[in-house]
Amino acid sequence: MKFPEPLVSGRLVKRYKRFLADVILDEDGAAITAHCANPGSMLGLKEPGSRVWLSQSDNPKRKLKYSWEVMEADGALVGINTAHPNKLVEEALVAGRIGPLAGYHSLRREVKYGKNSRIDILLEDEGGSKTYVEVKNVHLMRQQGLAEFPDSVTARGAKHLAELADMVGEGHRAAMVFLVQRPDCGRISLAADIDPTYAAAFEVAQAAGVEVYAIGCDVRLDGIDAVRPVDISI
Repeated sequence: MKFPEPLVSGRLVKRYKRFLADVILDEDGAAITAHCANPGSMLGLKEPGSRVWLSQSDNPKRKLKYSWEVMEADGALVGINTAHPNKLVEEALVAGRIGPLAGYHSLRREVKYGKNSRIDILLEDEGGSKTYVEVKNVHLMRQQGLAEFPDSVTARGAKHLAELADMVGEGHRAAMVFLVQRPDCGRISLAADIDPTYAAAFEVAQAAGVEVYAIGCDVRLDGIDAVRPVDISI
């Protein structure tokens, strides 16, 4: 995934109200407010003074011109925009980078299923067999080299796990793909101390036959690509 235009650098002042971030731009010292497309807690990724990079939009209908895309944390570039993971995983699937999910005839995104939900990615083979793929963004790192999910309580995430298990019960394949938007983690685990309910739901889903995969990203200032296998320690 390439950013359409060069990113603008700055320093984070604060992230607040979940979707807002105040930034001082490097170029001219202007103080601006950027959109933060990330509903999580961003634990460890909102330290004031952190170096950040923003995309710009010329859309006059947007309230905020800038969007927070990348930041520097723990000596690495980290992608924080949770609007990108589905696209990044789609590109990885098309390129065959997630072996067990490769070779499908068609791929569709945001398809209705379950109880008033939409699956992130639906894979279908020529015979009509379906695989339901849920994507979760990961960027929490509390121990060097170990990514963890989630970074806050996620009742919605537990609901998604139950719905994937339901699809397996109906005779389909279902998979959870964790997308690690940072290059410095080779393993992923569950942050059960942050959300024990999610961890319990994950165990139930795995026992029901939901598959689990993880792929890591190379994060650059010109784009992000999901290219690296990440070991699952769950």
